[in-house]
Amino acid sequence: MKQRAQLRALIAEIPGLLVTGGTTEVAGLACDSRRVVPGDLFFALPGVKCDGWDYIAEALAAGACALVLNRAPQTEYGVPVVVAENIRLAMAQIAQRFYADPSSDLLVIGVTGTNGKTTTSYLLESILKAAGYRPAVFGTVDYRFGSEKIPASHTTPESIELLKLVAEFRGKGANALILEVSSHALEQHRVDGLKFNVAIFTNLTPEHLDFHGTMDAYFSSKARLFDLVPAHSGVINLDDSYGVWLKDQHPDALGFSRLLPTDIGLKQLSSDANGQRGEMLIAGNAVALNSALVGDFNVSNILAAVAGAHCAGVTDEAIALGIAQAPQVPGRLERVENRRGVLALVDFAHTSDALTQVLAALVGIPARRRITVVGCGGDRDPKKRPLMAAAAVRSSDLAVLTSDNPRTEDPLAILEQMKLGAVEAGCELTFAEAVAGESGFVVIPDRRAALDFAASLAAEGDLLLVAGKGHEDYQVLGTTKIHFDDREELTRALNCATHTKGGHQ
Repeated sequence: MKQRAQLRALIAEIPGLLVTGGTTEVAGLACDSRRVVPGDLFFALPGVKCDGWDYIAEALAAGACALVLNRAPQTEYGVPVVVAENIRLAMAQIAQRFYADPSSDLLVIGVTGTNGKTTTSYLLESILKAAGYRPAVFGTVDYRFGSEKIPASHTTPESIELLKLVAEFRGKGANALILEVSSHALEQHRVDGLKFNVAIFTNLTPEHLDFHGTMDAYFSSKARLFDLVPAHSGVINLDDSYGVWLKDQHPDALGFSRLLPTDIGLKQLSSDANGQRGEMLIAGNAVALNSALVGDFNVSNILAAVAGAHCAGVTDEAIALGIAQAPQVPGRLERVENRRGVLALVDFAHTSDALTQVLAALVGIPARRRITVVGCGGDRDPKKRPLMAAAAVRSSDLAVLTSDNPRTEDPLAILEQMKLGAVEAGCELTFAEAVAGESGFVVIPDRRAALDFAASLAAEGDLLLVAGKGHEDYQVLGTTKIHFDDREELTRALNCATHTKGGHQ
């Protein structure tokens, strides 16, 4: 049965709202004029590239029954108008009412931080399933519950889409909710209509500074999640300097650390190419740790999930079982099988810190030659481009610089910025020199050609890492999205291409 509510009932007693033009029955909520259907309440959101005010006429023509605006209009629209001091907060509050507060009886865990959100959410999903929960998950890869998977438009969707899906998943049997919560979502109040039980902070490194401006502003956005949970329900990584700062602000939060004695930590650990083995300490109790995830950063992700589950009241037995049973996380050091004997991995690392951590995690894995393919996205913070290139060159025998999602930027201009860091870390090679096994980097703008070249050089015992896009199955060229999956391309290239015989063989 379709949800319906009176406009005045939806906005009653919400501070900062003023309605004119009477009331009406609302049959749905929309903030994209292209998705308006008759009876929808339309939110004209201000944006960076466009303004919802420019689409009011289109929304009304599609049947919008009322409008929510961020300032008083200078004209009559013939429908009720709600003016909101903070339109995005109002949208979340109205959506919470319209969808009958769908998270009120769910276990809700939010995960925020620059890196590790997706892996932590997959681990939490596995733990909660081991504990008997039926969790729905919203994250970078998809929005999912049971067998239903919806491709993710954003890490955290707009509040009206989020709450609608939460209500639908709850109606289908979900009794827990795990969310990757982006800084944009927190800044824009997308999750303010949810009732969180646990908040997890993984780490903070430079990212999205084109949006936030400074690291302090970025941190403040992330820290908002902890204002949405009870004082004792925060979980914080104490190996991160911003985590220490956050813990000072929230002293009752639970701390976890790979290195320090704290609430959740390690008793002993053995790591190799097959994963992690050892014992964790959970509030003083020794608990077995068995995980197929590799790398120090994944130990932190494991501890984040363990701490979050412990904070939610999950037993140590279910936690250990969930970690051991956790599946491969899409595009996070995901192996690509091949007949060459090459350890081929695809990872989403798209910041200098994430790439450095991934490369460091692979140092302990024996390899004859290390080849890294990496690009940087367009219309994003340009400061990270030389840093990412330098990290790839320093930690690889051969780095192949290529395009990621150039979007509306010139791919060659992005590569020139990457080269500024690459030349400081190593030397640019000719293709012949790369084939002969010399160390340095080459530039191949076309991503498919770059993967083909890297695959042609890879021989048994080599380690080939393709970084930047991970689980994404598309590439954005200009404003056009085309199908492109690094995993598919690498599988094809490694299993079909002929190995280039060179001096390194």
